[in-house]
Amino acid sequence: MKQFWNLMQTENQLTGFILRLTLAIVIFPHGAQMAFGWFGGFGFSAAMNYLTQTENLPWLVSLLVILMQVLFPVMLVIGLATRLVAIGLIGLFIGMVLTSHLDFGFFMNWLGTQKGEGFEYHLLAIGMGVSLFILGGGRYSIDRRLS
Repeated sequence: MKQFWNLMQTENQLTGFILRLTLAIVIFPHGAQMAFGWFGGFGFSAAMNYLTQTENLPWLVSLLVILMQVLFPVMLVIGLATRLVAIGLIGLFIGMVLTSHLDFGFFMNWLGTQKGEGFEYHLLAIGMGVSLFILGGGRYSIDRRLS
């Protein structure tokens, strides 16, 4: 029972590794758009302005949203504090759904016919986060080395 509560404890399985990399690869470009203006993004100032003015998030929450999307994928790649990162990402994506995407329904805006994006992508990220919380970082993770 003691090992169950050890947040770093993880088995030597590939599933956690694959989930970590996949989630990191999907989230990091969004964070890099917001923080650095990479991948066609508008950069930090514009992202902060959007989050505080359009989404009406407090300044500190907006900063955390950007930082989480940049730092958490890096932590996932190396497998550091995977379960804690998973909890943070689950909260982040639930927050995104509730504040920005719920009104647009389930589906993404593939055809450009909606005023915004649905939340199907967010559900996938939440599901992967829950899986990582349960499994831990798996093989090739710093967590594994520390447990």
